[in-house]
Amino acid sequence: MNSQDYIRLEEKYGAHNYHPLPVVLSRGEGVYVWDVEGKKYYDFLSAYSAVNQGHCHPKIVKALEEQAKTLALTSRAFYNDVLGEYEKYVTEYFGYDKVLP
Repeated sequence: MNSQDYIRLEEKYGAHNYHPLPVVLSRGEGVYVWDVEGKKYYDFLSAYSAVNQGHCHPKIVKALEEQAKTLALTSRAFYNDVLGEYEKYVTEYFGYDKVLP
């Protein structure tokens, strides 16, 4: 499929909350992303700052793989053994009273 095929699929079946750029990304590495036709771009949007560490950094990929072997994701309907320590660290580091990750 090419970019227009993917865009048509999303237009037909997806709920529209905003209008994305007419670029269909298929992979990323470091500061770059590639579209389905193989064109390379700088990722200046960085997933709205949630992925500003780049794409597919080997240390991050390794950490994700290791975590996936233990527990991939939990709903906030449950407590877990990591979130409280993380919240403590972040609030102390930034001087916050509370944090909502």
